[in-house]
Amino acid sequence: MREKVEAALSHIRPALQADGGDVELLDVKEGVVSVRLTGACGGCPMSTMTLRNGIERILKQEVPEVKSVVAG
Repeated sequence: MREKVEAALSHIRPALQADGGDVELLDVKEGVVSVRLTGACGGCPMSTMTLRNGIERILKQEVPEVKSVVAG
């Protein structure tokens, strides 16, 4: 499942990198994906929305086994 999540994140990364940020996969356990937003995304006040409405939504679409995404 980790490989599927990495592949899905590779589709998300260009949009984050365009804004000066990135996402790092920390762990995948029992459907819970732990990520770290880095660069400009790390301190952005909109990072929670990016995590929930962007990253989590896309990961759930591309990898149905994903239950949730948390910041690590």
